[in-house]
Amino acid sequence: MNQLLFLIPVALFLGGIGLAAFMWCIKHGQFDDPEGAAERILQDDE
Repeated sequence: MNQLLFLIPVALFLGGIGLAAFMWCIKHGQFDDPEGAAERILQDDE
C-alpha cells in the first residue's frame, strides 16, 4: 500500500508532463501540416 502512495503521484506528474509537452507541440505548430511531408517525399525534384 505504501508503494501506491508513491506511484500514484509519480504517474500523475509524468502524465502532466506528457500533456504539457503535447500542448506545447500544438501551440508551436508541430501538427499543422501532417500530409504535406507525405506528399513532398513523392515529388521528384531534380
